[in-house]
Formats: sequence, C-alpha cells, structure tokens
Amino acid sequence: MAWFLGLGITGVVLLALALVFDGVLEGALHGVLDGVLDGLLSLPVVAGFVAMTGFGGAIALGATGMGPVAATGAGALAGLGTAWLTYRFGRALMRDQTAATPRADGLIGTVGSVVTPIPADGFGEVLLQLAGQPMKFAARCAQPVARGTEVWVESAPTATSVVVRPVDR
Repeated sequence: MAWFLGLGITGVVLLALALVFDGVLEGALHGVLDGVLDGLLSLPVVAGFVAMTGFGGAIALGATGMGPVAATGAGALAGLGTAWLTYRFGRALMRDQTAATPRADGLIGTVGSVVTPIPADGFGEVLLQLAGQPMKFAARCAQPVARGTEVWVESAPTATSVVVRPVDR
C-alpha cells in the first residue's frame, strides 16, 4: 500500500509543479509527433493520471483486499479516467470565449455630461458610460460648454479623448 500512496503523493506534487511551471512538459516535448497528442501529455494530465493511479490502487487494495496486480489495474483504470477528464476540462477552458473588449469607437453617439467645463480652445472632461461603467474622458468641442451640460459624442480621436457637441432639447 505504501507504493500506491507514494505514487499518489507524487502525482499531487507533480500537479503542484504544473501550477508553478505551466507548459514546461509541453515545451520539452515540442514537435514530438507533430501535435498528434495535442495536450494529452500536458503536466496536469500526467499528474492526474499518476495521482489517481496511486490513490485508486491504494483504495482498491485496502477496501477490497484484491492483490497488488489487480489493485494496480484498478488504479490505472481510474488514472486513465482522471487523465481523460483533466484533458477534456483543459480543452474546455482553452475554448472559453470572452466578450469583446470595449473600445472608444463604441462611444460615438452616446450621451454624457460635462464634469469639467470645456473651453473653445482646449480640453474639458465628460462623464460617459463605457460597457456599463462610468468613465471620464478628455473632451473637445467647437464652442465652450459649461459644467453639467448634456453632450453627444461625435467622434473618438484617441482612446482617452472624445469630440462632443451640446445636446439641443
């Protein structure tokens, strides 16, 4: 039983190393079989296989009283199942898509309010909603605009500045 527990502990240590040294095994085996195994030899998959083989064998040996060879087989089957689940979970995480990053161009046509007065020849500040979050932007306008005035965004020349015009109501 000590061999099985040692194998399980080795797998857990290998998993901890996988968290610290992510991608080392993939880098060491880069180009081997040209992507045929594509993630099957990743460190988390190997660690899951080794850990479950050890712990599964120890459980089979202790709980059922089967011999060491049969317990090794049971542990290896459990290890293969764990390795497959780890591989599939990793692939699912890699396919995860995120929402599009908000861009300043998405501000065109939005309405905001002036928080720092905008002079005719310089910049002021406006408060706009970007992806649902209030954000301040440097703002220019062809005419002076007072604080608190509602403005409409005409263009976004940079990621942090906008050109606005007062809203006519």
